[in-house]
Amino acid sequence: MIAADALLIRQRKVARLRSGGTPRALEICSGAGGLSLGLHTAGMELAAHIEIDPEAAASYAFNFANGRDLEGPWALPRDMERVSADQLVAELKLPASAADSFDVLAAGLPCQAFARIGRSKLRSVSGGEEDAFQKDPRASLYRRFLKYVEDTQPLAIIIENVPDILNFGGHNVPEEICENLEAAGYSTGYTLLNAAYFGVPQIRERLFIVALARVLGEEPRFPEPTHFAELPIGYQGSRRVALKHVDQTSGRFHELHQPVRTLKPAVSTREALGDLPRITEHATDPKVIRRRRLTDELPYRNTRNGISDYARLMREWKGFATETATDGHLVRLTPRDFPIFEAMDHGADYPQAKRIAEEMFDQALRRKRLIGVHKNSATYRDLRAAMVPPYDPEKFPNKWWKLDPSRPSRTLTAHMGKDTYSHIHYDSQQCRTISVREAARLQSFPDGFAFAGAMNAAFRQIGNAVPPLLGLAVARVVREQLDRAARSADITSDRQVA
Repeated sequence: MIAADALLIRQRKVARLRSGGTPRALEICSGAGGLSLGLHTAGMELAAHIEIDPEAAASYAFNFANGRDLEGPWALPRDMERVSADQLVAELKLPASAADSFDVLAAGLPCQAFARIGRSKLRSVSGGEEDAFQKDPRASLYRRFLKYVEDTQPLAIIIENVPDILNFGGHNVPEEICENLEAAGYSTGYTLLNAAYFGVPQIRERLFIVALARVLGEEPRFPEPTHFAELPIGYQGSRRVALKHVDQTSGRFHELHQPVRTLKPAVSTREALGDLPRITEHATDPKVIRRRRLTDELPYRNTRNGISDYARLMREWKGFATETATDGHLVRLTPRDFPIFEAMDHGADYPQAKRIAEEMFDQALRRKRLIGVHKNSATYRDLRAAMVPPYDPEKFPNKWWKLDPSRPSRTLTAHMGKDTYSHIHYDSQQCRTISVREAARLQSFPDGFAFAGAMNAAFRQIGNAVPPLLGLAVARVVREQLDRAARSADITSDRQVA
């Protein structure tokens, strides 16, 4: 049994929705607003958010201000551990209490401690502790999130994270979260969803938890795939590791939806990027790139066969539509590597890049008649440093990757804030890594969505985000369930049985 006052609050919220009220969402750890854009597009009101990163908070404020003062409390970065729901409501001057202000509580909780890809860094920072990732304070933020649940009494809860949260040192964290939510009067479920299955031009596997207050009389559901994509072998292996500690008997885990080949094919990188401006100034006149600002606009390309449905969606997204141009055309200046990018095959990674660089270096030695020069000489070392990247291909096999124009992209990550070698443009003539706007397209941010800060900050925000189209797919199902519950005539207090 849940407390009578909590049940009364939830019943009051259902009554409000039944009378025509719009579901009001609070998102914690919102980032720039990928999941929020999905919630908004599904017809929910973005009532408040919490985001600690100043540049991501500024991006969120700019894109979702809806008339609010960009110098006011709406735009401030906040730490979920330091601000309570009551404080947030007071600072934003919302008309009701924290318990009465929100119908949907969402969160893209920090994934650094859970993601296996980041555990080596945490181990290094800690001085070699094997279990450093388990001691990372970010790993326990979900418990703070549960406090927000208690304080806001939402009707629906959406949590997103990396699949590795299912196997956190042998512990299935979503099971623990669901157990706590069920004790608080919610029906829960979790599963893995791949962004490529929902129209995002990127293979990106993510864990979603959905919880619905029992007063709704609904059981959590997840969206059915709309597109077909074959997962690369590496992603299949990661999925198996993540699912290793899933208890199939708990009833909380939802079997993964398998897309059928009769669906639309996954959106390819060419469909995603083909109409965006052709950028070659990095190689021909780098001063142009150095002077260019993130907000500077360039016109779209006139493509021979018109633009793809996906490109049209990115240009025409309601509230974020563009007409003839868009911004974000900054790329990294890495002149040593431009010839390597040009020579790489589509879908090739760092081992091939290294081989190409070695071949180019050998050719340069012959051309300069330096074949006999000693390897320890300054001449040899300087020429090699100017042409060959220093990383060991056995240790960094996936450090570089060139997009395949016929397939979705690999996963974008926050590491793009430091370098973008993981996403080299498929157009060899452009011989560069992707631009900020191209990264946003691969993440399904519409072209009218603006990012605050400089280039590195924008890349980091994009890599951290929930793809808006994936968020929209989940949000639409939740919205449908809220609407159906609000229309129901038999909502009674006996639905709160624990």
